[in-house]
Amino acid sequence: MRKKEFAVIGLGRFGGSICQELSREGMEVLAIDRNEERVNQFKHIASHAVIADATDETTLKELGIKNIDHVIVAIGDNIQASILTTVVLVELGVQRITVKAQNDYHAKILHKIGAHQVVHPERDMGRRIAHSIISNNIVDYLELSDDHSIVEVKAGKKMIGKSIIELDIRAKFGCTVVAIKQGRHINVSPTPDDTLSEDDILVVVGADKDIARFERQLVIDD
Repeated sequence: MRKKEFAVIGLGRFGGSICQELSREGMEVLAIDRNEERVNQFKHIASHAVIADATDETTLKELGIKNIDHVIVAIGDNIQASILTTVVLVELGVQRITVKAQNDYHAKILHKIGAHQVVHPERDMGRRIAHSIISNNIVDYLELSDDHSIVEVKAGKKMIGKSIIELDIRAKFGCTVVAIKQGRHINVSPTPDDTLSEDDILVVVGADKDIARFERQLVIDD
């Protein structure tokens, strides 16, 4: 199975945090910014880091952007550059485009021109968004500390029909399932014999590195 590829355009605080988190999760990431200093900061973090003007269609074509699975436009205060970049990406037929909006007016324009997802960084943490775009099965992500988090994940295909004890999540990954949401019902402190069904949502707590392994092996469907 081919590894999913991402591109992050704009390496400020928001774009940088998404780039770092996607890279930490083992994803292929192309990091793009006009600023050489910022690009240099990500040369050893992202798979590839390039200095480029993302509003230029020829440049993006040369970078092979239309073959990227998901492009995140995280351009800072330049709304015009954000809109122009999004237009180019839409015209090139990029499969999935997520764009950072400065305000509600900017968000409306982005939706109208074809952005698939618009995010407001003041409301959405970069890390949370990075996890949500890795897989539709990752419902929510909340940092508890610098290296521990709590996640809500939809049961992946590999988990359906299996019990908590069969999956052996705590022993294999060092994570703890603290609750299972089944529709409106919440099963707090599930037993080892509880079996998972399609659409069940697990609330899992653990160290970031352990959660990342758990997500890669059981949550993210191939």
